[in-house]
Amino acid sequence: MKVVLLAGGLGTRLSEETDLKPKPMVEIGGKPILWHIMKLYSSHGFNDFIVCCGYKGFLIKEYFYHYFMHVSDVTVDMEKNTIEYHRTKAEPWKITLVDTGLSTMTGGRVARVKEYIGNESFMLTYGDGVSDVDINKLVDFHKKSGKMATLTAIQTAGKFGALKIEEGDAISAFEEKPRGDGAWINGGFFVLEPGVFSYIKDGDATIWERGPLEGIARDGQLNAYKHEGFWKPMDTLRDKIELEEMWTSGTAPWKKWE
Repeated sequence: MKVVLLAGGLGTRLSEETDLKPKPMVEIGGKPILWHIMKLYSSHGFNDFIVCCGYKGFLIKEYFYHYFMHVSDVTVDMEKNTIEYHRTKAEPWKITLVDTGLSTMTGGRVARVKEYIGNESFMLTYGDGVSDVDINKLVDFHKKSGKMATLTAIQTAGKFGALKIEEGDAISAFEEKPRGDGAWINGGFFVLEPGVFSYIKDGDATIWERGPLEGIARDGQLNAYKHEGFWKPMDTLRDKIELEEMWTSGTAPWKKWE
């Protein structure tokens, strides 16, 4: 099953980094967050990727074009103009990198890679968020549901700490980051059937999370896989710093590989 990664947005809320590179190429632990997402899928046996490039997409292409050199020891013979590779650590990945346009919306990007997906089930997620979701369980859930689309539903932690205040205004408890109001939100990590393409009707202007998903839901073909584990998008510099701290401390929940 192919994995489609949305990696073409501008990432304006992380402008400290994205002035120079596309958001999925912002590094956590010396590796682009896109690499972390791909490693998650790969750890579950999914190694065929389609990357929807856009803003500064040439940097994503160059990264994977030179990936073999990045992860290997090399001997460069300047006189003979040859390179000898040592201790190679290449991933078992097949990666199709597609220019899906600078201003194309998320649904439009999905439509633009249809020819590379073919008439088969596929997965889709955003190129800026990590999770410890069990991809194999997600796929099994989708297959058993018989629905056209499954999204991973998550509950985010509250932005601020919550106080439990008793009568007399005494504080009896403090919860640093409580869950939100109980609502489930779209966490990406979709499993989809090719029928979803018929819901992308406005070309490049189609926003996946609106027309297509809303239409699929109205037709009773959208299922939610409730994930109560770790999930975190990298929307701001603060998010990047938090993810970096998890990685460097060895406590990154999304690291499911050796």
